[in-house]
Amino acid sequence: MRVITQQALGGPEVLTIVDAPEPRPLPTEVLVRVKAIGLNPLEARLRAGEFPLIGRPPFILGWDISGVVQEAPQTQTWRFRPGDEVFGMPLFPRAANAYAEVVSAPALHLVRKPATLSHVEASALPVVGLTAWQGLVDLAGVSEGDRVLVHGGGGGVGHVAIQIAKALGAHVITTAREDKREFVEGLGADEVIDYTAVDFAEAVRDVDVVLDTIGGDTVERSLEVLRPGGHLVTAVAEGESGLIARYEAAGMRFSGIAVDPDPVALRGLAGLVEQGRLRVHVQETFPFERVADAHRLLDDGHLRGKLVLTV
Repeated sequence: MRVITQQALGGPEVLTIVDAPEPRPLPTEVLVRVKAIGLNPLEARLRAGEFPLIGRPPFILGWDISGVVQEAPQTQTWRFRPGDEVFGMPLFPRAANAYAEVVSAPALHLVRKPATLSHVEASALPVVGLTAWQGLVDLAGVSEGDRVLVHGGGGGVGHVAIQIAKALGAHVITTAREDKREFVEGLGADEVIDYTAVDFAEAVRDVDVVLDTIGGDTVERSLEVLRPGGHLVTAVAEGESGLIARYEAAGMRFSGIAVDPDPVALRGLAGLVEQGRLRVHVQETFPFERVADAHRLLDDGHLRGKLVLTV
């Protein structure tokens, strides 16, 4: 089997393909023949060694996978059988070693792929979809008529969050560059704020929920747009105790998303796909051998949706 790993020998970091033994599934796991792998900005930061508790280079990256079950426990009651098409985000934040042709994954961390979703699209959905779902549904409890502000609506989490919020019946406002206006409006955004030209903190008021995917002073200034008792949910600044204290002192709620594998939420996302209420946008695909090129684009930022490796 081939896997992707990293070499960092005092010079520039280089992603290479090396040989490794094929994994063997545990009794509660299935072996998945991978068809596509979704890339996430977190992986570029991991590659740079920013999260040593998760892993340090050399480190086999990757969590988002879509593929076909190759091996599964041979019982009549088992949830998957060889040949089933599945997708998911196994083991996060532990290493899933998903930059690979074959991945051993807990069966509970996978769900069946909707027939309406290609492997490329399915591999792009789990991390961003679960982050948005757990933020808007589980933490914020968004409901009909809520005013929701999604920061970074053109990105991976943001473009899915817009659609989930609309499916929940919310009025959706998003920040995005002007060149992404048509894209986010096509996803259902009711209002678009070009953050390069307009200060969102002056343009928006009385928001029930803010979903933050940007961090920095965006989180601090979002306090100004929330209605009394409003809720800030962030995917990037969850551990900042000073911000939490500021929000609580102002009578607001502050929550951080530590995304977890969640088959119930994954099935919810799959249901929205099947209903035609959710689509995941893939900006570009790369063959497995060009993972270094994909990471260079990932490092550049300002993506529209997701990048995917095809295997």
